[in-house]
Amino acid sequence: MFGSLFEEEGEGYSLAPSGGRVAKGEGEPPPPRGRVNLSGIKNQGGTCYLNSLLQTLLFTPEFREELFSLGPKELGCLEDKDKPEAKVRVIPLELQRLFARLLLVDQQSASTTDLTDSFGWNNSEESRQHDVQELNRILFSALEHSLVDTSGSAFIQRLYHGTTVNSILCKECGNISQRQEDFLDLTVCVRGVCGLEGALWDMFVEEEMFEGSNLYRCGQCDQLVTAAKSAKLRKLPPFLTVSLLRFNFDFARCERYKETGRYTFPLNINLRPFCEQTEDEDSEYSYELFSVIIHKGGCYGGHYHVYIKDMDHLGLWEPPEEDTKPKVQKKKEVRAYTEPEKDDPLSVLSSIIAQEESRSVLLDQLGQRLMDKIGSSWSKKYRKLHGPIGKFLQNHSDVFVLVNNGTWVALKDNPPSPVTQPSSPAHPTPGSSSTPDPVHNNTANHLPEPGLETEPKTEPEPQGSHWFDLNDSTVTSIHERDVEKMYQGKESAYMLFYRKTLLRRPPGALRNPGYQVPPHLLEMAEEENRRLQQRREEFEASNNSVELRLHLAPHYRLENGALKPISIEQKDATNLTFDRCRTVGDLRMIIYQKQDLWEGDMALTVARSLPAGLHLYNTLTDDEVSLYSAGILSGTDLFVWNGREVCGATVQTGAEWEPVLLTVVRPSLGEEEEAEGGGVGEEGGSGLTKQSRGFAGRVTLGEVREALGEPQESLLCHEKRGGEGGGASGWRVFPPRDMQRTLKELALKDGDALLVLEPQTQDSSVFSVSGDMVTVTTPSDCRWLLVEYRPERRRRGGGEEEEERMRAKVPASGNMLLCEVKQRAIAELQLQEHLAGVACCLRQVDRTGKLLPPVCEDLNVRDAGVRLMTSLSLCPGTAPKDTQLFLYFSVGTAPSSGLEGEIIVERSSTVKQCLKKMLESARLEGDGWHLRRLDWCEEVGEALMDEEASLSELKMSHGDALVITEGRLPPKGFLKLSVWLYVEPSSVVSMETEVNGMAAGSTESQRLEDMTTVGGAMVELRTVGQVEISEEATLEELKTQVLTLPELQYVCVPTPAFLRVWQLEGQRLTRILRGQQHTLRKLKLSSGVEFCVQQLLREEDLGPKEVLLRVQMGVPGERGYYPPEDLVWDASRDPSPRSLRSALASTYGLSPDSLLLAKRQPHTHTWETFSNWSQQVSKRKKKKKAESLLGAPFHLKDGDIIGVKNLLIDNNRDFSTQQDEQRLREEKEQRRKGGQGVGAEVETNRGVGPEKKMGPIKTRKTEVALSINVGVFR
Repeated sequence: MFGSLFEEEGEGYSLAPSGGRVAKGEGEPPPPRGRVNLSGIKNQGGTCYLNSLLQTLLFTPEFREELFSLGPKELGCLEDKDKPEAKVRVIPLELQRLFARLLLVDQQSASTTDLTDSFGWNNSEESRQHDVQELNRILFSALEHSLVDTSGSAFIQRLYHGTTVNSILCKECGNISQRQEDFLDLTVCVRGVCGLEGALWDMFVEEEMFEGSNLYRCGQCDQLVTAAKSAKLRKLPPFLTVSLLRFNFDFARCERYKETGRYTFPLNINLRPFCEQTEDEDSEYSYELFSVIIHKGGCYGGHYHVYIKDMDHLGLWEPPEEDTKPKVQKKKEVRAYTEPEKDDPLSVLSSIIAQEESRSVLLDQLGQRLMDKIGSSWSKKYRKLHGPIGKFLQNHSDVFVLVNNGTWVALKDNPPSPVTQPSSPAHPTPGSSSTPDPVHNNTANHLPEPGLETEPKTEPEPQGSHWFDLNDSTVTSIHERDVEKMYQGKESAYMLFYRKTLLRRPPGALRNPGYQVPPHLLEMAEEENRRLQQRREEFEASNNSVELRLHLAPHYRLENGALKPISIEQKDATNLTFDRCRTVGDLRMIIYQKQDLWEGDMALTVARSLPAGLHLYNTLTDDEVSLYSAGILSGTDLFVWNGREVCGATVQTGAEWEPVLLTVVRPSLGEEEEAEGGGVGEEGGSGLTKQSRGFAGRVTLGEVREALGEPQESLLCHEKRGGEGGGASGWRVFPPRDMQRTLKELALKDGDALLVLEPQTQDSSVFSVSGDMVTVTTPSDCRWLLVEYRPERRRRGGGEEEEERMRAKVPASGNMLLCEVKQRAIAELQLQEHLAGVACCLRQVDRTGKLLPPVCEDLNVRDAGVRLMTSLSLCPGTAPKDTQLFLYFSVGTAPSSGLEGEIIVERSSTVKQCLKKMLESARLEGDGWHLRRLDWCEEVGEALMDEEASLSELKMSHGDALVITEGRLPPKGFLKLSVWLYVEPSSVVSMETEVNGMAAGSTESQRLEDMTTVGGAMVELRTVGQVEISEEATLEELKTQVLTLPELQYVCVPTPAFLRVWQLEGQRLTRILRGQQHTLRKLKLSSGVEFCVQQLLREEDLGPKEVLLRVQMGVPGERGYYPPEDLVWDASRDPSPRSLRSALASTYGLSPDSLLLAKRQPHTHTWETFSNWSQQVSKRKKKKKAESLLGAPFHLKDGDIIGVKNLLIDNNRDFSTQQDEQRLREEKEQRRKGGQGVGAEVETNRGVGPEKKMGPIKTRKTEVALSINVGVFR
């Protein structure tokens, strides 16, 4: 199909100034099919689920043939769909056209826009993702309604309809009650099942027993009896669709989730064990897998694609790319011996076929033979220029001939017999230009060809071949074993499609995409192929022009390893527009015609402009190669010369000779040399001259020194990147061994500086040589520092006055010591007498004018981190040494409050020594003090616990601030805990008098209170103080110490066992601390934790598996409950609902079977009922998993509310109250208005709700039911 794109009429070139090209035609046409010769489907934004299902139906040959059997007489014509009296069945018509395009039109992907328009979908529907299982049912229903009163009205039922029968067997009288159900797809469970066969076993083999409290009422016995329920498959469909229930709902978290565990399914399955009738042959129950729809992502979004087995071998299956990776080394070896003919695919393919004895090759094996010969695949070597290999063979029908339905390719000099093989294909091939013959469309000739007698009739195909991954527009080959990778994970199987193994495909359908396609659809596909061919030809023609820049050798000279124009005024290049499909010889001829005065040979070499000048690379030597094959793109520079020299100078070509433009830096010895040396540096009078010089990349550093005219004693240095700063620049001397290395080997690049030091300049004061380092200190590096003197305020008369500040600009460099800077500043400011005998130091100033810590004067400007051309303040005080630290400190408050002091201590000083020195400076006495840090927001933070640690070990640095805090430092390993008092509702009034009377001396602002709800009743939490206790103390010792707090002196308990300790999180009771002898470390308490104590009427020592529940018995006949009571439930042996029901029955003196239990969900104002269902024991699984209330979905914990209904006197099974309904209505109203639920706000304010503060909930798109609009055709 690409043959005519490279043939142009006329000269095919034009001389014009450079400019952009405007593409012609309708824009870029869709690309042709890929190497597998299968078409994908475009994604409209969220239609990957639709694409996966449509590809599955397309590759269900019986489905598409049933669809194609319906003609225009029954379905109507799409041209008449807008006529009111016409009955046009648009959906099946659009589906036919889509299938025909996917089979026959040569394009990478087809569009489903027309089909979705026939569904009645708008743009938002096409961009919203739906469930493919739901679409499967709705699409089949829409097709059935669309095909009413046609010959295809029942073809969905014929292909997919099956039946199951549910039976209940009475164990008393033996009566069997049956009910039959129809299905188009089977929905199987994934949760708790290891695979498809196990799920089918549970559905159609296992029996469910009705016994105990769950009896069955037999219609014949007319009484409750023991019975067994089972199900069987009664009728098996030709095609079995299995939907996997991978999406479930977590009732504990109130959210959906996806089952990603391992779930196996066989490639071949026998359904005999699951059927009602089992007398037939095994083949009647045998199915093979041919399609797997895969979902990648979560339950709220993701992506669908499908693995499909090509039953008719319509695609060209090739091993996936990873199978060919070990051949990379072989590929490199073959490329080392490239033959001239390998650039011509026609000669390569001809030689491959000619080497065979039969002079023919299987088309599937031709690609492998090509890789073995040239070391590269067709796609990488020739596809860009010549298209797919199948199209190339068709376009060269004068050399090759496709026989045996296109499965074999032979040379034309050994043509097949015209009797057995027609001159045109028996079926239309995508992209072919021949008109299909409807008569031959339904049959295919499979007689062996005369030239193929030595070959077998059919080739054994690789195991697991003809599986493809159809992912929207992309289609790739996969192995059969790749299906097993979809057993588990976020990307896993979601729908399975099986077909009966008895279904055999006719020989005429094999590798025949036009099989059973109606003639009018064949003509439509052929017409679309012609239009695509024309568009591609026009597009290629409009985009084949390239713009070249021609550089003529007479206009250039060789200078410093690069080509430069002789004259600046002369135009250095000529623009030429040329057809890239024409050959290099054509281009050479055109240039000969334009250059009348050219004599001798002409060489065309690819050039590129570099900073050093123009450089030449590869020369175009093959005149038969097109510019496209030679890699010539638009904007390429071509140098026209004789191939040897330019202006008498030999020119070196290639990437290894690329010139490098270096900046040569030399010392400036005088004004004359400076005037002749190629220009002064960036700063005048810098003492250095800089000159740009170009050198070839393959010259050595010694040759560069010779080119510069320097003696061998001269030093060559390169600038050290990432300099030290502070003014002076550092250079590193090239060692003698580098003199034999090239510029490329030394990794020198354009713009790098090269310092040249002659022997007489190495002892200059400007240059300092130390080992292999050279430090250059030029006048430009000698900048200044502004030093400001701030006199102290003096009292004059009745007020304070500040003397005028004094400033001096002191010349400085990066190597100058700061003590020298200070002395120069004192001299400039004439302060020698004023500061005689007074210690002073230099301090930096920040942007706000605040003084920073003093700098160490033993360091130079660079090492101290002082930037040149900045300000320093000369202040009274001692400068710290290099081994000392300057610290701020204050007493009781943050230093930012203004009550701060300054101190200089040794880095090796301990915290205790630093504290002692600070106390002396602040004139404080006693040892009841400790130090604390300041946190990042300048608030008093953590204490320095280890008083023996040095300041350097604590990573203290200059300018850090410490706070002297009153109080002894608690020993290491102690915890500071906040204590609250749990006040029962009945004792709030009685205790209020005592506690308030005791706390009368405290201010109201110091008394913290909070209200919370426990068990539905309001309780009060009161803060009673803090305790400091060792983390190795026991819970019993914590209770004893809490009782010593002044706020609790009126709380009397016989022993600590009469106290219950709750841990608080956000003023919410979260858990009870258990184990009287457990240490606080084992209870995982940390400093700052809050807890509350509750007074009990009896001793309590809860075990690790004992749960404290708040139990409420329902009021009979009312929607309310009695006051809650505490129940300690021992779940160590049996955490099931039966155990809890027995414990409550023992408490209330009732029968366990008469109690109905539910857990209240305070966040959602709902009740979750404990089911009475008892798990059946499977015959295959002897062990059953215990149902625990401590795990999902109930997660019972301390303080949970349990509602109890006595079914003997209360028939109302609804646990909700009027308050619950009122809260739900308020929240619903708030959500409707767009705000947060009132109930949630109220409960959050009262301390109820989630343990953590909930942020704004991310809203998801409203889920809309999927629908397809179908007209009425009855």
